[in-house]
Amino acid sequence: MLQLTPNECRILGVLIEKAQTTPQQYPLSLNAITNGCNQKNNREPITDLTEERAMETLDSLRNKGLVREVMLSGSRVQKFRHVAREALEIGTSELVIVAELLLRGPQTNGELRGRASRMHPLETTDIVKNVLDSLLHRPEPLVQELPPAPGDRAPRYAQLLCPKLHPLDAPPPPSAASASANAAHHAASSQLTQRVEELEHQVTELKRTVARLSEALGEPASR
Repeated sequence: MLQLTPNECRILGVLIEKAQTTPQQYPLSLNAITNGCNQKNNREPITDLTEERAMETLDSLRNKGLVREVMLSGSRVQKFRHVAREALEIGTSELVIVAELLLRGPQTNGELRGRASRMHPLETTDIVKNVLDSLLHRPEPLVQELPPAPGDRAPRYAQLLCPKLHPLDAPPPPSAASASANAAHHAASSQLTQRVEELEHQVTELKRTVARLSEALGEPASR
């Protein structure tokens, strides 16, 4: 069975993702691939690949029949595209599910639908389940089913091109809605803290003003 290294998984996932989400900028240059590997969103874990390491990895992926170099008319820059659909003999729905698992690790059916749909329409969780079943029951499976995460009931799924790429017992990556809610909560808490500090400062200044007025009038300052 085809086995990939962590860096190969990241670059292959990036090439699939960019082909689906930004086709007008595809195939990708070495610089674009490196930046895509190291971007902060939709990646787990965050990486810091150099162009030299990315080039070495691209050469390895070419040797494994998953990537090809292309020269576009009028361009002097090397560009690269994946041929994973042909090499793995899968359709686009299967392709984007595999890419999402490569880029972010084990996820549930619902999480995969929400995240992989940015690359290719997956209208229902039933459709995603059928796609996962097809990947599970191949002669050489491309995914495996995992037990639910602690506190959850839904089984998770992980890719098998590099089984040790992500910890299988790690908590799932936060959803966009959860991350947004956490950010909003943090912002609200920061604003509240700042407001309380401002009010405390104002009260202190008022007390000082009252003390000065009382002293000027010869009255004892109230406490």
